[in-house]
Amino acid sequence: MRFASLDSLRSLQSVLLVSVALLSLAVTGARGEDWPGWRGPRGDGTSLEIGVPQRWSTGKDGGTAENILWKVPLPGAGHASPIVAGGRVFVAACDPDTQERLLLCFEAASGTRIWSRTVIRAPLEIKHKLNSHASSTPASDGRLVFVTFWETSDKLVPARHVPGNRDASFGPMVVAAYDLDGNERWLVRPGDFTSCHGFSSCPVVHGDTVIVNGDHDGDGFLVALDRATGATRWKVPRPHNTRSYCTPIIRTFAGRPQLILSGSRHVAGYDPDTGRELWRVEGPTEQFVASMVDDGRRVFLTAGFPDKLVAAIDPTGSGDVTATHVAWKSPRNCGYVPA
Repeated sequence: MRFASLDSLRSLQSVLLVSVALLSLAVTGARGEDWPGWRGPRGDGTSLEIGVPQRWSTGKDGGTAENILWKVPLPGAGHASPIVAGGRVFVAACDPDTQERLLLCFEAASGTRIWSRTVIRAPLEIKHKLNSHASSTPASDGRLVFVTFWETSDKLVPARHVPGNRDASFGPMVVAAYDLDGNERWLVRPGDFTSCHGFSSCPVVHGDTVIVNGDHDGDGFLVALDRATGATRWKVPRPHNTRSYCTPIIRTFAGRPQLILSGSRHVAGYDPDTGRELWRVEGPTEQFVASMVDDGRRVFLTAGFPDKLVAAIDPTGSGDVTATHVAWKSPRNCGYVPA
């Protein structure tokens, strides 16, 4: 499952339609704060906008449309969240009829489609029934838009970490960059990927790099790519070789920036500039889907397979801090997919 890295099935982009309510436009007529990646400008789901609508209605069944500026059809389907950058809306989709993985661009003020690009065309990967073939939310630095897909082939491999004898898809992860006018700047394949539940790995922009989580049921990795060229700046292996669907968060604790990621049977903090592991907590379970959150002092995770729990971790330690820096954990009030 994602799944798109997948909080609440990411944003559940419709199979046929996407509705985008640009709140600051509706209220002030001015362009509001960009929403440039998964969970927004700070990666925590918050916005600095004020006075925005709290109700929306499409006017279905004869009612009056409320706070909906426009609605446009999309090809295919996808669970990826739309992003907003530079007055444009970008969204990923998959057309199952053509097997194209798409990146689409719309004018934020009107919904007019500006361009559509086929990033790759490949066989549809095996996936969980709740996942999609376009579950990874793009990211933007205001100049480029970064998007990830899974380029599978007809080759199948035995699925791992699942009951019974099942097949899994296999093939490279694809990361591509387009400028705001739809020109491809680069496309790279930083590592192979295999899973029977599908793909979802949202890129995270940090400095002059784009960082992508490559946890899967094979040789997992975490990779940082040069924003301008796609060249690999650093790539580190992930232990335990178990799929996860989490988007990393980047925060500063104890005076040091940290890229913090739950997945592959552990939680770890990394130096986002070098990939060096700073600390780790083994477990506390196997499968992770939800992005982590923080309160400025601790980071919090929720997970649901096979153990259901919510936990708080002190991110100021070094090395293996499993026995010393888990502030608390509880099997109550936890979720598997939503953060």
